[in-house]
Amino acid sequence: MLEISVGASASMEEKGYWFKFQSFSFPRTVHVIDPWPQAEGRVVELIPVDGVLPVNQETCLKMWSMWCAGEEKRVGTRTVVVGHRPVSETDAYVAQKFCDNRIVSSKYTLWNFLPKNLFEQFRRIANFYFLIIFLVQVIVDTPTSPVTSGLPLFFVITVTAIKQGYEDWLRHRADNEVNKSNVFIVENAKQVQKESEKIKVGDIVEVKADETFPCDLIFLASSSSDGTCYVTTASLDGESNFKTHYAVRDTTVLCTDEAIDTLTATIECEQPQPDLYKFVGRIIIYRSNQEPVARSLGPENLLLKGATLKNTKKIYGVAVYTGMETKMALNYQGKSQKRSAVEKSINAFLIVYLCILLSKATVCTTLKYVWQSNPFNDEPWYNEKTKKERETFKVLRMFTDFLSFMVLFNFIIPVSMYVTVEMQKFLGSFFISWDKEMYDEEIKEGALVNTSDLNEELGQVEYVFTDKTGTLTENSMEFIECCIDGHKYKDCISEVDGFTQTDGPLKYGKAEKSREELFLRALCLCHTVQIKEADQVDGLIGHPERKYTYISSSPDEIALVKGAEKYGFTFLGLENDFMKIRNQKNETEMYQLLHVLNFDPVRRRMSVIVRTTTGKLLLFCKGADSSIFPRVQQEEIQQTKVHVDRNAMDGYRTLCVAFKELTQKEYDKIDRQLNEAKMALQDREEKMAKVFEDTEADMHLIGATAVEDRLQEQSAETIEALHTAGMKVWVLTGDKMETAKSTCYACRLFQTSTELLELTVKVVGENERKEDRLHELLMEYHKKLIQDVPKNRGGLKRSWTLSQEYGLIIDGSTLSLILNPSQDSSSSNYKNIFLQICLKCTAVLCCRMAPLQKAQIVRMVKNTKGSPITLSVGDGANDVSMILEAHVGIGIKGKEGRQASRNSDYAVPKFKHLRKLLLAHGHLYYVRIAHLVQYFFYKNLCFILPQFLYQFFCGFSQQPLYDAAYLTMYNICFTSLPILAYSLLEQHINIDTLTSDPQLYMKVSDNAMLQWRPFLYWTFLGAFEGLVFFFGVYFLFQNSSLEDNGKVFGNWTFGTIVFTVLVFTVTLKLALDTRFWTWMNHFVIWGSLAFYVFFSFFWGGVIWPFLKQQRMYFVFAHMLTSLSTWLAIILLIFISLFPEILLIVLKNIKEKSHQTGPFDLPRLVSYKRIENGYVKTEDAVTNLAERHPLRIL
Repeated sequence: MLEISVGASASMEEKGYWFKFQSFSFPRTVHVIDPWPQAEGRVVELIPVDGVLPVNQETCLKMWSMWCAGEEKRVGTRTVVVGHRPVSETDAYVAQKFCDNRIVSSKYTLWNFLPKNLFEQFRRIANFYFLIIFLVQVIVDTPTSPVTSGLPLFFVITVTAIKQGYEDWLRHRADNEVNKSNVFIVENAKQVQKESEKIKVGDIVEVKADETFPCDLIFLASSSSDGTCYVTTASLDGESNFKTHYAVRDTTVLCTDEAIDTLTATIECEQPQPDLYKFVGRIIIYRSNQEPVARSLGPENLLLKGATLKNTKKIYGVAVYTGMETKMALNYQGKSQKRSAVEKSINAFLIVYLCILLSKATVCTTLKYVWQSNPFNDEPWYNEKTKKERETFKVLRMFTDFLSFMVLFNFIIPVSMYVTVEMQKFLGSFFISWDKEMYDEEIKEGALVNTSDLNEELGQVEYVFTDKTGTLTENSMEFIECCIDGHKYKDCISEVDGFTQTDGPLKYGKAEKSREELFLRALCLCHTVQIKEADQVDGLIGHPERKYTYISSSPDEIALVKGAEKYGFTFLGLENDFMKIRNQKNETEMYQLLHVLNFDPVRRRMSVIVRTTTGKLLLFCKGADSSIFPRVQQEEIQQTKVHVDRNAMDGYRTLCVAFKELTQKEYDKIDRQLNEAKMALQDREEKMAKVFEDTEADMHLIGATAVEDRLQEQSAETIEALHTAGMKVWVLTGDKMETAKSTCYACRLFQTSTELLELTVKVVGENERKEDRLHELLMEYHKKLIQDVPKNRGGLKRSWTLSQEYGLIIDGSTLSLILNPSQDSSSSNYKNIFLQICLKCTAVLCCRMAPLQKAQIVRMVKNTKGSPITLSVGDGANDVSMILEAHVGIGIKGKEGRQASRNSDYAVPKFKHLRKLLLAHGHLYYVRIAHLVQYFFYKNLCFILPQFLYQFFCGFSQQPLYDAAYLTMYNICFTSLPILAYSLLEQHINIDTLTSDPQLYMKVSDNAMLQWRPFLYWTFLGAFEGLVFFFGVYFLFQNSSLEDNGKVFGNWTFGTIVFTVLVFTVTLKLALDTRFWTWMNHFVIWGSLAFYVFFSFFWGGVIWPFLKQQRMYFVFAHMLTSLSTWLAIILLIFISLFPEILLIVLKNIKEKSHQTGPFDLPRLVSYKRIENGYVKTEDAVTNLAERHPLRIL
């Protein structure tokens, strides 16, 4: 039997409804202060009466689901018992199991490090390939020892494991610092000190000023009487401004250990999710002899782990999310991995060299059996086969021989290149962080590298997508002017007279005094600005005449409040839900703040509902004109719209201000709907948005404001440099078209000669024919830019600048029409035509963009033919989607918080730093890593080709040319450090020159150094030098007696001479390529050569007990006693490097005859693909090639 009673609470000050469930075990009563509308009108059979109404279980469950709006769909919620005190003594309290408060950011443990790390490393194809080769050497009787491939593989795996292990150890150490820190828990009315990791969900935690919150807490009480506290979330989203959080209103008085310990309550909230700015829950407070009270909980009640308490002595909070379920921990689970174009080139080249390897093994295996078809060659008298060898299947022998040749030649695949590339990227990224020119004195921060995998991608950017506010501009707002009822107001003369209109307003005279005051009161009341004493706020400087300063997450709001203050209305702060302002007569006015309808990017407006001391109810709303105009009386719009448009054309940010007066009945309905939406655990945001939409309707327009956001320093010069470097710059902003257009002219995105093409609501229209009109415009622009322009022949790929420069302006609604045309649209290929037009324009401005549309634009360009490299730069949360979408994401450490820089690949303090980041760092990183990749393939081809040729002279017997020690050490020790130093330090052109001459960026654009032609050049160079090494020494050995005493040299001497020439040649080749010498370059280049000589003497000078054959004993030292050997080594090194030396000499001769600059640099020999084939870069950039010749091969 289950019973329910529904009754009206007459004894309460605030009207409410209660209902009671009765079952055999215990009664449960819930009282809801916020009215329960379903009981009125909808459920007529359940009339509020005293007494009990018997109902069946089904009706009871329906009642419960109706009260919990949306709860029938609710999944994934949790119930937290505050302080672990059961609600009812008759209840059997069973504590729910939640995760502990340990933070684990580490990847490995002591026990799983080895298997887990090895598994991850062998997922890389090159490592797995060498593992297979090593196993083949172990299993099959191969010509080389398993050590030759096992040791390099072991070196690569070990170095990578040590690096990853060290990084993980640092994470373990950081985790322990957090987990072992001391916190205070309130238990039995006393403070108990515990380690942070021992906090459990439901514990009441005390946090003192300047301490960080150890877990996610629901704010219960603070030392402040009004139940507020201030926090900074710099470690979460980087925002250094103070945020105000509010305690649950019924618990604000519980501000001592004894008082808070008396609280009996449960919290129902959503399961953990990573969004820092969303939280949905409710708290039910139980009191003796009273009905339980339910209150809604939102983000303003949640204190996040990692945030810091400021300007509040202490707070009490109850833990709701702990450990890895906190929002901070959930946000650590990172972004999708981005891969650079260089990695794709490496993989393509790797396939080519793998094919070369297979070809060599196949050729040698085939020729071996052709050669052995002669019985004398197959089984000479001095080397007869065993019985087992004769009985082995021929196919099996052929397969075994094929594997043996694969093992012999496997060093053509450079396994050590991967670890070198990883080290180059990791170490090279520090140069960006250490760059003093990218350090900003104002915020005391420099550039930040969040991922080092994309360093070289910075040198390949073709499209730059940038936000406007806070990126191109300072996001430092200053109130300029306003208009009231169409009257313009700019400067103030006296507090008594209020405003005076100047500068030739469009409408003469002044508005009524009451309208002026109403407008200023709206500016003073419609905001979320907080006031704090200036001397208590670190790093904030208030007005020199004030003893306080304004704090807000939005600089716009502070500018408007300061603007109102300048004109005589001063906001004095919020106290006990009352907003205080001082008017022009120096009188203090009080307004009760009833509701705040918060700003969000979708609504683009915010409102407040206040009650005056006379009881009048007012709603004030401010927002973008596109958001306000449809919600006010249409006859009021025109007079204000003139000013808004003119201010926007002047480059000012505009906001419109509206109000409406509410009746008590209207307010009660709004209040009820808002409270009902706030209580919902499911779809709370959607329900709130619906109420906001209904509330902010039928308003009256008062006026508009104009706020100036100045351009950032050198933003115009930076955009000009990016244009000159061959990059297209697109501005994606949510601002009005006129404001954004004015900013684009100011920052030189649009030139005075640029012909602007518009695809906006103003041009397309909003009537039924808008799609037809859009189609007409698209076809017209397509004809003008594509069909009527002659084909570009023999030009540079990036020569997108036509004889007439075009700029395109499009707004969000038109973009939606293009990307999502209606079903009955006459044309479905809007997107392709639009994209073709965009790609032919020198600059594009997209205004009124939603965050998702920004990402759509980036994705659309990123997926075009040729897959151009895209870069997005922004400073706010609304830019995160496009930052994540682009190949490279840049965050600006601005005033809109640090969400952008947290989610970016690189973060810089100002937009101007983008110039050096791309033109200098990006250019150099690309040149360095491209040279590293080509050099690795080149030196390994030089290494293995003589080994291949040697098989033709040893009966394809798989006899190795080099000693096992040389095979093993070649890539690990003898040739690894010089190329690593080169790839970190090389500056083929001075950094200042790269920054000041942006056209140099185009020389390496479009992956110029890793195209097939440069790759083939390096390959042929390696083949040429390999032939010289082998046949040079071969002809030297035509007279095998190289000493006066007639003693002959053997095959190990032959191989050692080849290897010596090889090591010296490839190292000196790198020395010839080096243009920027430092002590480190000298040390590693000459040190590597000296180490090789020392090692050879040492390896051959000792009889090693662990070697079965002492075949290298005294070979190196004996070899150097021959004068012929010395002469051959020097001569072969010179012949191998002669083509390089000849190129440099010819280049210097030509340069002296065309010298226009002080630079003595190598010539550019790179190729780029254009529409009709390949073109040499120097043909397209002749002047630059003469001024700054650069060899990129």
